[in-house]
Amino acid sequence: MKIKIINKGKHKLPKYQTSGSSGMDLYANLDEDIILKSLERTLVPTGLFLEIPEGYEGQVRARSGLALKKGLSLPNGIGTIDADYRGELKVIFVNLGKDDIVIKDGDRIAQLVIMKIEKCQLIEVQDLSDTERNKGGFGHTGL
Repeated sequence: MKIKIINKGKHKLPKYQTSGSSGMDLYANLDEDIILKSLERTLVPTGLFLEIPEGYEGQVRARSGLALKKGLSLPNGIGTIDADYRGELKVIFVNLGKDDIVIKDGDRIAQLVIMKIEKCQLIEVQDLSDTERNKGGFGHTGL
């Protein structure tokens, strides 16, 4: 699959780091460092604009090393880039750690994964079929 991209940033295009990578690294495109204090949120630009084909979405995911080592996370879990969005790709971050996090221009900040999506039709009913699990959830099978 090919995706059209405009790079108005100062950095190279996202790329897969290994042949088995699911996501392409995204780079911060900043004029000055961002200092993110504990529990603060910020929006980090990438300078990238995408044309994702209909039937696909872009997913922005946290980098596991930054999440583990620094507590840098995405407050919305996974950011969604819809096929009809043409604005700049920006990443929302939250600092879940105790220490300040400095985001510098050119830092690898997140990953972009392209996923095929299915549209569904919701059918309103009065009852759902029974299963072995039924309403059990949130740890009902133990820890």
